[in-house]
Amino acid sequence: MALMTSKGASSTSFTHQYKNFNVFLSFEGEDIRLGFAGHLCNTLRRQGIHTFIDDNLLREEKISAQHLKTIESSMVSIIIFSKNYASSTWCLDELVKIIECEKNDQLVRPIFYNMDPLEVKKGKFEEELAKHEEKFKDNEKVQRWREALCEASNIHGWHYKHNCSESEFIQEIVKEISNFKLNRMPLFVAKYPVGISHHVEAIKLLLDIGSNDIRVIKVYGLGGVGKTTTAKAVYNMIYVHFEGSSFLENVKDKFGTFDGAIKLQETLLYDILGGINLKVHNACRGINLIKERLSNKRILLILDDVDRSDQIETLIGKCDFFASGSRIIITTRDKNLLATLGKGLLTYKVKELDDHEAHELFCLHAFQRNKPKEDYLEIANQFICYAKGVPLALAILGADLYGRNKMEWKSALNKYEKIPNKEIQKILQQSYEGLDETERDIFLDIAYLLRSVS
Repeated sequence: MALMTSKGASSTSFTHQYKNFNVFLSFEGEDIRLGFAGHLCNTLRRQGIHTFIDDNLLREEKISAQHLKTIESSMVSIIIFSKNYASSTWCLDELVKIIECEKNDQLVRPIFYNMDPLEVKKGKFEEELAKHEEKFKDNEKVQRWREALCEASNIHGWHYKHNCSESEFIQEIVKEISNFKLNRMPLFVAKYPVGISHHVEAIKLLLDIGSNDIRVIKVYGLGGVGKTTTAKAVYNMIYVHFEGSSFLENVKDKFGTFDGAIKLQETLLYDILGGINLKVHNACRGINLIKERLSNKRILLILDDVDRSDQIETLIGKCDFFASGSRIIITTRDKNLLATLGKGLLTYKVKELDDHEAHELFCLHAFQRNKPKEDYLEIANQFICYAKGVPLALAILGADLYGRNKMEWKSALNKYEKIPNKEIQKILQQSYEGLDETERDIFLDIAYLLRSVS
């Protein structure tokens, strides 16, 4: 669907506001540094994943504020539990910080390297904690370490038991981290996201992500008016607050293809489960699989360009099996879609751009700046008027005219007035087909009236 910025907003407001994707490795021992941890670090880096490994061989007694900041700024922390991990107060301080970050949406994964996960709670680790208590006479600090170890041992991770090569084991870890990175990347919103900030803020208020209910928001409007663009911007601003997220684009078109419903079900499962591929054999079983696997997960889901209720039912049933706090956004041209939900459905209409926004968007595409060249002002205004504030039409027209001389602009205007641009015509046709019979009659009456006036 379309394009669009708010007054004063740039595309980076919606696409690059989060920290870079960094991985932090926590481990103890020179043998681990030169062996497993070093190989894991190098493999991650070869995949383009920035990975921090502590090269400070002579660690100070107290962990630095900068080191703690590095942990905090990472998207993923990997704890490599080996036999000597708990002997290092440095590692234990790292672990306390990592567990704190895990509660603030950081992905934390432990690796139990040549040891049983139960040993983190007892055995040699408990012996090391007893030594720390004796040395520091600080039971409160040691208790924080003990609690962090207990919490970390309960997090889903990897257990290396020499049942495969280290290389194969590392590849499995890197695959999961790569999939997680892909799923946590923001969506591209638009080259010039003009006019969407106020839409985004209004929808965020409706979503109220701090509340614990399940909310379904219908975002509707004409074709090309910017529903998808707005939904992408909202997604980028809030997806990190959920256990899983998915943006299913062009639902209507994909449902019309062979196995389209099944492929959408598989994509939804893949996105929410963090890169786990599940095969769906038919759509009826797919909805039950979605309920089974995604039940009680707090998710963000956007279904883009929906035109029938059965498309929603095939993907998420009645939307009632997700965890409290889940949010579902559905974009559609049909203002009556989901009307049966009554008070349980919140709605937001995306309207056309105002004159100022339409002028800015057109000029950015036509002139690569937010105002026209002096001698193009009059004809630019004619094109802007022709587009009726529809962002997609403004973008298509502006991009088509970029770099042309004034004579070519006049020729294009004459052509468009007689034969609309095929891309714009396609959008208008889709909007027309989405109307009911009465609305189609009104649409045609208005079109005839405008044509006779011109």
